[in-house]
Amino acid sequence: ADNLSDALKKLKITTTDSTADSLEGCLDCLLQALAQNNTETSEKIQKSGVLQVFASLLTPQSSCTAKVANIIAEVARNEFMRNPCVDAGLIPPLVQLLNCKDQEVLLQTGRALGNICYDSHEGRNAVDHAGGAHIVVDHIRSLCSKTDPASEKLLTVFCGMLMNYSNENDTLQSQLINMGVIPTLVKLLGIHCQNAALTEMCLVAFGNLAELESSKEQFAYTNIAEELVKLFKKQIEHDKKEMIFEVLAPLAENDVIKLQLVEAGLVECLLEIVQKTVDSDREDDIAELKTASDLMVLLLLGDESMQKLFEGGKGSVFQRVLSWIPSNSHQLQLAGALAIANFARNDGNCIHMVDNGIVQKLMDLLDRHVEDGNVTVQHAALSALRNLAIPVVNKAKMLSAGVAEAVLKFLRSEMPPVQFKLLGTLRMLIDAQAEAAEQLGKNVKLVERLVEWCEAKDHAGVMGESNRLLSALIRHSKSKDVIRTIVQSGGIKHLVTMATSEHVIMQNEALVALALIAALELVTAEKDLENARLVQILHRLLSDDRSAPEIKYNSMVLICALIGSEPLQKEVQSMAFLEVVSKLRSHENKTVAQQASLTEQRLAVES
Repeated sequence: ADNLSDALKKLKITTTDSTADSLEGCLDCLLQALAQNNTETSEKIQKSGVLQVFASLLTPQSSCTAKVANIIAEVARNEFMRNPCVDAGLIPPLVQLLNCKDQEVLLQTGRALGNICYDSHEGRNAVDHAGGAHIVVDHIRSLCSKTDPASEKLLTVFCGMLMNYSNENDTLQSQLINMGVIPTLVKLLGIHCQNAALTEMCLVAFGNLAELESSKEQFAYTNIAEELVKLFKKQIEHDKKEMIFEVLAPLAENDVIKLQLVEAGLVECLLEIVQKTVDSDREDDIAELKTASDLMVLLLLGDESMQKLFEGGKGSVFQRVLSWIPSNSHQLQLAGALAIANFARNDGNCIHMVDNGIVQKLMDLLDRHVEDGNVTVQHAALSALRNLAIPVVNKAKMLSAGVAEAVLKFLRSEMPPVQFKLLGTLRMLIDAQAEAAEQLGKNVKLVERLVEWCEAKDHAGVMGESNRLLSALIRHSKSKDVIRTIVQSGGIKHLVTMATSEHVIMQNEALVALALIAALELVTAEKDLENARLVQILHRLLSDDRSAPEIKYNSMVLICALIGSEPLQKEVQSMAFLEVVSKLRSHENKTVAQQASLTEQRLAVES
């Protein structure tokens, strides 16, 4: 301790007239003290005011420069020392030293700047201001192809410095991307894949940069996919695989890179991991299984990568994913169902899968999760069924396979994501399927649940889908029994409200359903239509210039149907509809104009 105090005193007074030897001795003493107790020594250095002295010692000519930079690197390992280093004016002379040729000086300077930047806003700003990043990127470029140990050590330090400089800072990350650092780092990874420390630094740097959208476009122009897959295949340790996964996940969000990863053989690696880890209880294996299967699902989100792996339904990858669905691992069941939902993104794939028995597999999976089931698995399996039900030719096949009954088992669910998918699946299934729509529309339990969900104010998606399914049951069944069930369950007011939706498609569906109600069961629904103020709403829709042509047309069709009811006709007469309708005779849309003439005639006759 006494030696340290002496050295600090000496440094303060001898910098101006010292001999190199006495200076070296003081610096050695400081380094020794830092090696024994870094925190305590750093505190003493800060209190002594020696940091300001270091600024004048950081010159390319001095033989002590590397040691001074080393001391700064050591003290800057402490968070409390980073701002004092910036305040002591150490950044500009350190950045200047990046221009010198001496490898030891460059190494220690890179360490010092990297440590000062670590989690320090002030440090990063000062380095940015002094132009440090640019010089470091140039160094990495010129050293990139050198594989001697000294160059690799320097490259590792410089990559670490850039990583600390830009970590979680979008502006500085964008700056590095604009400097073209990505192709350089990818090249670096390819050349130095045998060097564990340098590879690790590259991976962390990629992980930093890959979150930015602009970086993905640059990555797509490199052979990053190939390099990462090559590196991945060599890894045995969980931590190393995890590091590569952390880069792969954000990169795989880009469709071009998805395809590159598939072509580079990532899928085979993922399937192998799944096979090795599926029956293991080890924490690392469980984590790897999740990451690998999640990544597999992500790769299937790209249209081209998905189609490549589907291979007309004959692909080995598609077959392997199918085998996940009956697995005992919830994680694999989930990934399998999500993968099927992703494969089911075009009619051709959907038709092929339904013809090859996928529906039964999904229904069996749902069956395993009815009582206290896993919500994410339920949601995924329902998503897959919903997508499969989109092609017209699949609907009847799925209905006769019992999909509607399987889905209805989840009516009791209190989980909005499950409710949402359940509603969407039923709506897809009954599209243009009159018999199924009638059967479901007469199911009192279902209709009552729909009416309840139509009031789910906290869950707009569930509320919207419930309204749409109510309307669909009427539109596709055109059945009096269905209408009566919906009236008795209190559904009419929701259909009237739906006619005021901000979505034209929903408004339209509501108006068509209400027109069918008025045509088939006006007496039964009369009171509810009156209470829901339907006539006033129609007046508003017809008067509003922003209403779409089909909304105006269907509103007039509905008015003509409503005047068959005495109380509703009185309301129509009291609201000057004739005036509004006659204006629409000159509407630019011919169908609207024709309907306006017809409606005007009907209204004139009735008055």
